[in-house]
Amino acid sequence: MRTIIKNAGLFDGSGSPVRPATVVVRGERIERIIEAGETIDPDAEDLVIDGTGRTLMPGMVEAHAHLSWPSSVEKIYHEFVLPPEEMKVATWRNARVLLDHGFTSAFSAGALGDTLEVELRGEIEAGITPGPRLRASTIERSPEGADGIETGKKLSIGEGVEGMRAFVRRCAENGIDTVKLVISGEDALLPGSSQHVLYSQEEVTAACEEAHGRGLRVAAHTQAAEAVKIALRAGVDVLYHCSYADDEALDMLEAARDRIFMGPAIGIIVATLEASPPPHIDMTSMKESAKPVIKNTAVLIPELKRRGVRVLPGGDYGFPFNPNGRNARDLEHFVTLYGYTQAEALVAATMLGGEIMGMGDELGQVRPGYLADLLLVDGDPTQDVRILQDKDRLTVIMKNGHLHKAPGGTAAAKAA
Repeated sequence: MRTIIKNAGLFDGSGSPVRPATVVVRGERIERIIEAGETIDPDAEDLVIDGTGRTLMPGMVEAHAHLSWPSSVEKIYHEFVLPPEEMKVATWRNARVLLDHGFTSAFSAGALGDTLEVELRGEIEAGITPGPRLRASTIERSPEGADGIETGKKLSIGEGVEGMRAFVRRCAENGIDTVKLVISGEDALLPGSSQHVLYSQEEVTAACEEAHGRGLRVAAHTQAAEAVKIALRAGVDVLYHCSYADDEALDMLEAARDRIFMGPAIGIIVATLEASPPPHIDMTSMKESAKPVIKNTAVLIPELKRRGVRVLPGGDYGFPFNPNGRNARDLEHFVTLYGYTQAEALVAATMLGGEIMGMGDELGQVRPGYLADLLLVDGDPTQDVRILQDKDRLTVIMKNGHLHKAPGGTAAAKAA
């Protein structure tokens, strides 16, 4: 049986203009794209979906996911670290929420449990629970007693080069895909700590060598310019924030553009400035720390884009003031703050998303042979990406050729 989505406006993820087309899906992959003027005769058992007046596009990729950070648009938690059973419930919910909002893949930037995301990934792949295709991570690695870093759990595996190697070996044994390092501090947690470098060059290099030798990738929280440089010299694959990158760091990012990815995580910054906490919660220092990040990245990100660095949306969602499910807001921020066109923001969330997942040859575009991760959108997001923030305008959500959301809003029984 095939699924045929006909007469839609097709945004294929490459940045090419929307064009009328019909897309044929067989199994988990796109079989054919039928251009305007061509015809197809459906078989009796084919499922035919009329896309007239709608836009068909690739599923989006969340490039900075924190599925175990508990808050979502469906349930807000004012505690960050929950009892294990409740944390699992929240994490599984967040996976389904992301898929409900059109994110068919997620690259994790850290979890609140050693194997929590590994278990979730397995259940998603088995079709037991709905969620995005997941690159699983583990507890964010920060040195014992490091000021300004609160990851919910401290590690006791040892410090120095051998401690780093031991940590990575444990990650590999646990079955994760990506090691997350916190190389510099975070002003929102401790004012001034964004300029604190928490690891030596030798430690980060050892972690990368151990990870790459075991087929894992390394992502890193890098605020300070020196943290960016340490990460690049060591071979870190994904750099987040880079808010205080200097000219040398910019040159190094450009030189590594063919192997790295960068994510500014702007969603949490905008949400911090917008937040209206209750009187007993003081976010003054967090709001003050967000202001220079907005200012700096407004210059940094357009420059990185000009230099050909792959910059992706994904914004530290999971806080009560920045819950999972609002992830598509990042696309709007890329347009309003960084000068991206609507289509460029979509490319960053789709085609570049496939690349950060390590699947750029089969994910993130609507092309024959590619995995059928598709959204049928009521409207044209290349004219206004904000419509992707309304999940009711996602009339079809397909992942791996399976309908998670079918026309009429009904969910498929299996959302693998």
